Amino acid sequence: MLGEVLGVERRRWNDDEKLKIALEVGVGGASVTQVAQRHEITRCLIYGRSRDLKK
Repeated sequence: MLGEVLGVERRRWNDDEKLKIALEVGVGGASVTQVAQRHEITRCLIYGRSRDLKK
């Protein structure tokens, strides 16, 4: 169909979920890329969450 727009569903994460995901990096040797792929989010989002948690 011409003009059809397909969007990406956005998910809202609560603080506990953000912390859990950020802390998965390094566990069992998991990289940022692997954790991001597992949760279907970008690496930038994980880096941002980690930076926010350090504040």
